[in-house]
Amino acid sequence: MFVLMAFLKIAVEDFLLHDLYELTAFSQRQTNADRLKEGITLILSLIERQCRPLVNGLKLLEDLHRNKHTLSTGDKETDSLLQGGFREGQLTELVGPSSSGKTQFCMQAAASVAENHLGRVLYLDTGNSFSARRIAQFICSSSDATLGQKVMSRILCHTVYDIYTLFDTLQDLEITLRLQMNVNESRLRLLVVDSISSLITPILGGSGSQGRALMVAIGYLLKKLAHEHSIAILVTNHTVGAGGEGGKTKPALGETWKSIPHVRLSLSRDHKNSNCTISILKHTSLPSGQAAKTLTRKENQQCP
Repeated sequence: MFVLMAFLKIAVEDFLLHDLYELTAFSQRQTNADRLKEGITLILSLIERQCRPLVNGLKLLEDLHRNKHTLSTGDKETDSLLQGGFREGQLTELVGPSSSGKTQFCMQAAASVAENHLGRVLYLDTGNSFSARRIAQFICSSSDATLGQKVMSRILCHTVYDIYTLFDTLQDLEITLRLQMNVNESRLRLLVVDSISSLITPILGGSGSQGRALMVAIGYLLKKLAHEHSIAILVTNHTVGAGGEGGKTKPALGETWKSIPHVRLSLSRDHKNSNCTISILKHTSLPSGQAAKTLTRKENQQCP
């Protein structure tokens, strides 16, 4: 991390006194220019975290209109329910029981963003459920082989099997995003974690607070990535029994996690006719309780 200071043999105070453009020009002339530029970026990132200025409401509103666009979910009824779809800069959680269609919803969203918004998608798969063939079926232009391959190339999949690997992956992603020019097709627009609960649940056992602290840290890191890099983030969560009679269920991960997502959606399926219903549990600008029925498998073969 401190390769630049080690190379120059200067202290942090000396680094802060140097002109940034001079340091960048210096690094360009070295054989290990990429590592030096990475060092500059990381050091400035650490400084920024400690000295982040306050932002007023007008600046936040300008950032919302200029940088935080709406991305289609790939389903017209869901887009209508959410008044356009996912909002960049926000963390959206999709809650549902097993076999309710959460993974299909994620893959449909990934295909939609890659095809319709010309953006890159990073899909973090925690249970070997990612299917490139299924995503290809969602791509409307798949009949055009060349265009279909181009769209598919915008979707990157990475397997993650524990919370610590997720931390490493997200931290590496943050470094990458800071180092690259996020414009046009190269910009990451959607990050999917399917599922977040399968990584967090194993560390919540016992009476200790370490698991909850890790859960909150992951939530903070996801929201930080969403806001600072204008990324829409979609995570899935399973349901657990709510206790009492009636077989009612509730989202897993407890009350601590409940406040982390900007948006919480519930997905359910009537297995008799494969009808899917998506409803709003929590939203920053829409009332909760609203619901919409998505297309059935028989009608479109794309029920989320």
